[in-house]
This record gives sequence, C-alpha cells and structure tokens, in this order.
Amino acid sequence: MRPSERTLPDFSADSLDPAQLRAVAVAVAERAAEHVRVRRPEVFGLVGSGASEGGSVAAKSTPTDPVTVVDTETEQVIRDLLAQLRPADSILGEEGGGDTDDSAGVRWVVDPIDGTVNFLYGIPAFAISVAVQIDGISVAGAVVDVSLETTYSAHRGGGATMATADGVVSELHANEVTELSMALLATGFGYGADRRKVQGTLIGQILPQVRDIRRIGSAALDLCMVATGRVDAHFEHGLSPWDWAAGSLIASEAGAVINVPAPNSTSADGDVVYAVAPAIAEQFAHMLSSIGADQPIPS
Repeated sequence: MRPSERTLPDFSADSLDPAQLRAVAVAVAERAAEHVRVRRPEVFGLVGSGASEGGSVAAKSTPTDPVTVVDTETEQVIRDLLAQLRPADSILGEEGGGDTDDSAGVRWVVDPIDGTVNFLYGIPAFAISVAVQIDGISVAGAVVDVSLETTYSAHRGGGATMATADGVVSELHANEVTELSMALLATGFGYGADRRKVQGTLIGQILPQVRDIRRIGSAALDLCMVATGRVDAHFEHGLSPWDWAAGSLIASEAGAVINVPAPNSTSADGDVVYAVAPAIAEQFAHMLSSIGADQPIPS
C-alpha cells in the first residue's frame, strides 16, 4: 500500500486542543515521511548522489541552495492532508509559501524536507517538520527523521517524546551538563556567502570555549538532538520559521531554554535561534553576547 492510500485517524477539524493538534502534526508528518522514503530511490536511485539529476533539482536563493522534485511533491502531500483535516487553517511552507508577515490565528508551518542537501547526496540526516502556531507561537509539532523512521513530537505543556520504528516511545529530557566547556554544540550555516563568512568567524571564537561542534545539516534534527541529549545546544542565524517551528517546541518541552524570533520575523532578518540545556543557558547566552553572536547577521 502506498502512503497516499493509508487511512488517517479521525480528528476534529476545528479543535484547538494542543494534544489533538499534536496528533494531527504527527499523522501528517509521518505520512509525508513515507512519501519521501518511497520517492528518493525512485528519483535518485538506491545509492549515490542525486546532485547531477538536473531535471529533478533546481536552485533557490543561491546556486548552493537546492530544491528537488521530492520537496515540492512532499509539501503538496502535506498541504492536501491539512486541507482535509484542518480546512480553515492557513499554511506557511518552505516551497509553497504563505504569508510570513501575518501570523494571526491558526497557522501550520511546514518544511517538506529539512536537510535537502543531505537528501540530495544520500546522507541519512533529513527530516519532515510540521508545526502548528497560534498567533505566531508554536503549540504543537512533529519532526520525523525519515531515514531512522523516528518521530519526535510535543505540544505546549504536554512534554516531548520520541517514537521509534519498533513502537518504543520515550520521554525526552535535555542534558544536565553544568559547564559550557563540556558542552557539545550543533550549528548550521546559511547559503549566502556574506552570512557564511561571519558565521565562520564566530565558530572560530566559540570552538575554544566548548567541548566540540557538530554540523549535521538539518536544524530540525539538531533541535531534536538537544531534546534527546545527543547535543547540549544548537544555534544558528537566519533560520526560517519552518526550520525551527516544530523543533524548538520539542526542545523546550524537553526542558531546554530556547530563543526564537518574534512572530512575523523572516529569515532575511538573520536573527539567532538557539536551544540549550538549562544549566548552561546563562553561560551560553553570555558567550554569544560577548562575541556579538546574539545579534542578527544580515544575508
């Protein structure tokens, strides 16, 4: 049975109960992940890179910022499902757009493939991110690690969990690390050369102050790794709402301290997004401030 043929559970089309909104986010994200899992080998083959498949790949903001046919297909899968389950709600998606300047009301914020470069090259670190916001504040969300078939989810006040492919569900808690010098940090870089240049300089100042740094290639997964304790913090400048809307809530509900842009901010503003284990949050914020990393980096 193909993903599109599977039956969805019944949901109330207008409920604002965060737990039910979380269930919708999980169902939609998992259905989208199934689509991606089927389509990647069909489009790019079982192994190797899809980077040379010109007809299936296009550039977005810069030549190094790709979008694939599977990205656009998957966002349409998500939009169709939300139209069925939540017809009155608005949608903001990475590929299909939406109004980034008006976050009033109920809005779904979706990234059909977060980590498209990884997806393109066959690196198994890419995810589906589906969040729902009310007046610009995330209240429920899900992130599915497509390759590992693992679903991270949360709703405001309801905690965060990880559900594996074999049905094991675990509550998530950020690490209890107390010294910044022992913290493992995750980060990412923008696609614009000017922003990357500044980010590289900042990394050079941060690296001597922490245990080490990881660059996975998916902000949504990085934020979930803070929630699981696989890293102690994630920070990045210039993320769009679809990059952090679900993952930051999951990290927060796991006990992490988060910093996200105000409603209606856009990626062009270059604000910093972070999630950090609670006991080092003050040290982390001071470090960012001391080197100017708490300030926006224009694109």
